[in-house]
Amino acid sequence: MSAPTVANVVSDLNDLGLIEWIGEGTSSGGRRPDNLRFKADYGCLAGVDITADALRILVTDLNGTLIEEQYESLPKDSRNPIAVIEILRGSLKAIMQRHSLAWKKLLAMTVGVAGIINVRDGVVISVSNLNAWRDLPLLDMLKKQFSCALFVENDTNLAAIGEHFRGVAQSEESFIFVTVGSGVGAGIFVNGQIVHGSSWSAGEIGYLRIPNVSGMPPSLYEFGGLEQVVGGPGILRSWNAAGNKSGAAIKVRKASDVLDLALEGNSAAQKLVLQRARLLKDVVLNLALTLNPSLFVFGGELGAHAALLEPTVEMLRKSEIAVAEVLPSSLGKSAVVWGAVAMAMRDSEQKLYRY
Repeated sequence: MSAPTVANVVSDLNDLGLIEWIGEGTSSGGRRPDNLRFKADYGCLAGVDITADALRILVTDLNGTLIEEQYESLPKDSRNPIAVIEILRGSLKAIMQRHSLAWKKLLAMTVGVAGIINVRDGVVISVSNLNAWRDLPLLDMLKKQFSCALFVENDTNLAAIGEHFRGVAQSEESFIFVTVGSGVGAGIFVNGQIVHGSSWSAGEIGYLRIPNVSGMPPSLYEFGGLEQVVGGPGILRSWNAAGNKSGAAIKVRKASDVLDLALEGNSAAQKLVLQRARLLKDVVLNLALTLNPSLFVFGGELGAHAALLEPTVEMLRKSEIAVAEVLPSSLGKSAVVWGAVAMAMRDSEQKLYRY
């Protein structure tokens, strides 16, 4: 571009407040150049992860630099969509006030929910364990409370985007994020894009059929066959059933306690976890043979736990075809919100470029 064109563009960007001057550069023989950079505090972005009982909120500037991350439990009587949105609005306003950010500075926000999501319309089609979150027009509800650009996406898909944005999958263009917690799911990232499928259910591996477990065809409103066995509630049921039968099982509060016992050498826990690892190994092999990614990333409270991940990886090493690297998530519980920020950032960049 000619010098006058560059000068005009720079002037326009400066008038919009999108750039800032950072001093003179080093001369290469003539007049010293003026250095400038994108003004990242022109606005801010928010990523939100809504779980069955909590909210995680991440706020960054337009470069994705962390401003604040907040986690808060949801009271039992405030887990319906209207109450959650009200809590989200109040918490987000409080975060921005703490950092002296005007409400209008919020340019874009992405909300992640565990379930099948119609991303185009922002509708939560189904969340297997939350009755009030079915056929929910979440995007329209959010628009009544927020004036920024808004997006709704499946939480596991966002976790995959998060790992690609600033986690262990930054150099990968095709990989699969597998999460194991109370539910089981996969974020399928192919050629730089999330695969949603024709009815938005790509990656819903929790509904995979399990011999001697799966009965009727999968239901949108119930845990799937794989989830019933590998998910947290399924592991707890198996542990308690074994304890009731033998009368010798250690009392635990959550599934991760069983995995902790396995790491400590408890033989009953090790046997139970090894059974789940065999199932996960088969699931990963089937996905690898179908999609042939270069990497699997395991996340979730149980998926990234060494007691489950290590035997799964050990068994996968014996495969001679469709070999893929397997790594634990590097972002942990924050993977979803970082993916949400990445999606919000992409939209804000497109809008700013249109100026």
